[in-house]
Amino acid sequence: MALEYHQGQRDLQDRFDTRRLADKLGDVAAESFSDELAAFVAARDMFFLATADADGAPDCSYKGGDPGFVRVIAPDTLAFPAYDGNGMFRTLGNIAVNPNVGLLFVDLEGGSRLRVNGVAEIHHDDELTASFPGAVCSVSVQASAIFVNCRRYVHEYRKVTASPFVPTDDGDAPVPDWKRNPWFDGTLAAGDPAHDPDRPTAPSIPYF
Repeated sequence: MALEYHQGQRDLQDRFDTRRLADKLGDVAAESFSDELAAFVAARDMFFLATADADGAPDCSYKGGDPGFVRVIAPDTLAFPAYDGNGMFRTLGNIAVNPNVGLLFVDLEGGSRLRVNGVAEIHHDDELTASFPGAVCSVSVQASAIFVNCRRYVHEYRKVTASPFVPTDDGDAPVPDWKRNPWFDGTLAAGDPAHDPDRPTAPSIPYF
């Protein structure tokens, strides 16, 4: 398949004389993951996820985990876990009313980028969610367009350390210290791990 461009994109392509280039690049978009692209996805420990609400208002979030926390589960479908967060459910709430999503995977050491556009579905209490230790639910995305991007402007970075909050294989993770701040008293969900006095705490700053 080829990427489909709407009129706004075409107008700018024509303004800057890039229509031929855009069509050439759009021809390489795919609807299924090659073995190489599936391996690239599985090697990532983070990605960016763009969603929009029912009116089209956008939101973008960062998702992180251990390498392999995103996996290709069918030729045209990937899946990832949703871990405990701040309870706002901006991303999952958007998916619930508008399943169209965009994912951006970046290899910050090598510069390679992969974009995946598709339709998302939230999974609760099923085998897929159970396969992700520590997940509160999971999300699958059936891809409509899979395409690589130029690495020209990707800055080179090195990973320093993994987040201590990524769940272990048995699903355990420390509680962020902000959840035990008295300012949040009475606001946490009944089943929040922060209520367990035996659950260890790790420092985390909720906001800037």
